[in-house]
Amino acid sequence: MIPRPRVSALKGRLNNRPQCAGDSHRPADGFKKIRHSFMTDAKLRRAIIVESARLMYSRSETEYYRAKLKAAQRLCQGWVKPSELPSNAEIRDEILRLANLFEGDSRFDRLREMRFEALRIMRMLENFRPKIIGSTFTGHIRQGSDIDIHIFSATAEAVEARLDAEGIDYLPERKRVRKHGEERIFTHFHLKDRFPIELTMYAPDKATFHFKSSITGKAIERATLPEFEQFLKREYPDFDVESEVAAADNSIDRFQVYRSLLLPLGGVAQGRKHHPEGDVLYHLLQCYVLAVDELPYDEEFQLAALLHDVGKGIDSQDHVNAGLEALDGFITERTAWLIRHHMDAHLIRDRSIGFRLHQRLKENEDYETLLLLNQCDRNSRQPGIRVPDVEDALDELRELSQA
Repeated sequence: MIPRPRVSALKGRLNNRPQCAGDSHRPADGFKKIRHSFMTDAKLRRAIIVESARLMYSRSETEYYRAKLKAAQRLCQGWVKPSELPSNAEIRDEILRLANLFEGDSRFDRLREMRFEALRIMRMLENFRPKIIGSTFTGHIRQGSDIDIHIFSATAEAVEARLDAEGIDYLPERKRVRKHGEERIFTHFHLKDRFPIELTMYAPDKATFHFKSSITGKAIERATLPEFEQFLKREYPDFDVESEVAAADNSIDRFQVYRSLLLPLGGVAQGRKHHPEGDVLYHLLQCYVLAVDELPYDEEFQLAALLHDVGKGIDSQDHVNAGLEALDGFITERTAWLIRHHMDAHLIRDRSIGFRLHQRLKENEDYETLLLLNQCDRNSRQPGIRVPDVEDALDELRELSQA
């Protein structure tokens, strides 16, 4: 949790501060409009920068303008002129400072991996004249940052065909934007991989157009595929570009493994006596929801709840070992231990477990967590309960893992 800036002293100063012109006006709803000249108050301006950056770093807000307004309203308890707010560049620099503070050197390792992943995707989409933009190129990444790439195509179908041919999981999105009285539709492709990737599609005649940055107001920094390859060679002289791209190509996104194991379970029925709720997938999603409620920040526990019965789609006679074999290398030892012994936990609850096995389980530091998993397992057998779909559950877990 990122702390909010301390503003108790500032609030005291604001209470004793002379009113600005227009402070006495009251709108129809009875609330008083209050304006303060932030441009002449360096400390207050700094507090707004810090609070805005905190909101954006924690993903409470994703747009600079909204983050600045919310920060100013919290600190000043009133309305603020947009012209008196800090610049986007000032907020961006503070976000970068927070990233360095909370993420340390791991941020630079992740940046390098994201850049080589971006190169892999750009090579794959070479026919669409890709250009990398945004924080992955400039280096201003933080937790949850995505890889932003512009592509140029006359039709979305051509891009979808290429992504389908590569077996990439993606979500197309069409945004309707009105600007300067003109309405336009922008097509985006959100790729789900080790890192979030957003492709923004433009018409081919826009390939040489220089888009402006919302942060600096200048032409955005970008690089074509050849330019980006040369950039990486200069930036990482101790790394072999081709080997790194090959490693990125061979890496497997664990969330795609989970997805491939979970989706078929929607057609795997269970005995009505012990599972009146229905198929295996519905049971697992119920169990996941209960696990999130119990331990909202424990990714390993939530994964155990979501994946403990995936083996039923492989070998119904020995679903525990079948599931663990399929998940080998994609879950932690702790998650594997919880899955391995989730059937033993039923014996504990029924008081039918053997003494020696029970003693061994008690010696593990996650014994109580295992009992909690069993509680979620037993309570997730309710017909008609609303649950998220697989994609939403995995997206939530991916966000938790990044945080």
